[in-house]
Amino acid sequence: MSDLPKEMSKENTLPELLQALTEEQRVEILSQPRQKRLEALSLATGKSEDAVLTELARNVGLEQNLPDEEAFKEITELPARLIYEYQCLPFRPAENGTLFLTTVWPPDEEMNEWIYAVCGKEVEWALAPPDKVAGFLTQKLGVGFESLDDSTLEILEEKEDEDEEDETATIVRFVNDVVRQAVEDGATDIHMEPQEEFLRIRYRIDGLLLPIPVPENLRRYQEAIISRIKIMSKMNISERRLPQDGRINFQFRDSDLDIRVSTIPTMYGESVSLRLLNKSSKPFTMEELGLLPEDRKVINQVLHLPYGIILVTGPTGAGKSTSLNAFIREINSPEKRILTVEDPVEYEVPGVNQIQVRPEIGLEFAGALRHILRQDPDVIMVGEIRDRETADISIRASLTGHLVFSTLHTNDAPSALTRLTDMGIEPFLIASAVELVMAQRLIRRLCSQCAREEPVDLQALRADLVYLGIDPTEADKVQALKRPVGCDVCRNMGFRGRVGIFEILRVGESLHDLIVNRQSAREFRKVASKEGMKDLRYSGWEQVQRGRTTMEEVMRVMSMDG
Repeated sequence: MSDLPKEMSKENTLPELLQALTEEQRVEILSQPRQKRLEALSLATGKSEDAVLTELARNVGLEQNLPDEEAFKEITELPARLIYEYQCLPFRPAENGTLFLTTVWPPDEEMNEWIYAVCGKEVEWALAPPDKVAGFLTQKLGVGFESLDDSTLEILEEKEDEDEEDETATIVRFVNDVVRQAVEDGATDIHMEPQEEFLRIRYRIDGLLLPIPVPENLRRYQEAIISRIKIMSKMNISERRLPQDGRINFQFRDSDLDIRVSTIPTMYGESVSLRLLNKSSKPFTMEELGLLPEDRKVINQVLHLPYGIILVTGPTGAGKSTSLNAFIREINSPEKRILTVEDPVEYEVPGVNQIQVRPEIGLEFAGALRHILRQDPDVIMVGEIRDRETADISIRASLTGHLVFSTLHTNDAPSALTRLTDMGIEPFLIASAVELVMAQRLIRRLCSQCAREEPVDLQALRADLVYLGIDPTEADKVQALKRPVGCDVCRNMGFRGRVGIFEILRVGESLHDLIVNRQSAREFRKVASKEGMKDLRYSGWEQVQRGRTTMEEVMRVMSMDG
């Protein structure tokens, strides 16, 4: 199958849009895969893809029609490989021996000939946006369907000498497709989970696990797919009885991925988890984290202290490291020597000395921290306080003239103070060293493209506020709130990306005596609340009022805390 349309190789048959370009531009556009040509033409003309598609359809006398789900159910004649190659899908059911197909670029005679040879039908064509066609293909045929198309593999099986090599290439393409799709969808994790009858693949997107559509014949290639991932991550492919860990460096477009891979044996094969760390991700500023102006003011006061310890708490996946990185960027300057010890180094910060812990050679947090203190630092960031030794060194460093940032696994801010006591740190050291504790969660952000305002149901809103422990009269502040709708941009979820909610505890004089006297986290909370500390639930309500999320999303996230 040729990538270049035959009738477009002649100057007088080119659409007007292409005739207006230089020969070099035309060659560059027509050498692209069909699904990339519209984007290339858009860049060459300086017009939007929608405008280019409309003009192109007018040039060649075709209508614009989107793929139709009911019509797709009837298409059994065309192999998946042909559908992918030509990026074509039905926009209405076949009639009287004619297929009605929409595609992403004007068709050529060769496409008609191939389709007639395969199914004996003529074609009436239309055009559709490439992203609509690609989304429909993935949804209906599964990620990587074109790689695992049985009709293609059956042809390859006739060439016995090349069969093994071709099937390996097929598996390589499929694994790459799964990772690329995850990057495009903004996933943080990929899970491949063997079941009795099928291999399930799920992405974690915006904190939620979502099954992705996969080819029906995927189970047939399960062992080959898992072996491919183990080879990429330099694992022992013959060892299937024990868990293994590995890493993959993967590049896709402008993304440079560090993928952490973990395998465990299960009843139906090895389950594989991939954690995607995108080195090319744009770091967050404090405002982008979701911190409101009054919260940023409190944090900035502490960030510019000469010494003390700042703790960020929350469960795994709450965005603690991202917040610490934003703090570091806020105070980073040529006058300050900043050193960090992290696992892993998620964001590179220019001018900051960042250390990756390596337990396999004995470089742990505590050991690295001791050496950092000999490096004349002004600011130290410890990725996580996991044990008493790390806690003790961090606290003492903050008392000897260093500003220290770190994280703890506690559900709220007051509990961080009792956790340090439980680790064996003397309460008077905690009271003297800790300047601020920030607890946080991540909640899904409403899609900016499709969210719409709706009038408030006051009775329901008051009930939701009572559930969250918030004064129900707060409902009187609003008349309308934004709701999720769903569109192509957000995969019809209504949400895209996440935003933080925060509980900020400033450790002042009123808390010192309570800490020294080993009071409970509940007592800390009472005093801090009187002094103006907003809890996580109220922070979530503030984000709802600003149109960033919904009450249902806040309640979903907070219900996880019990």
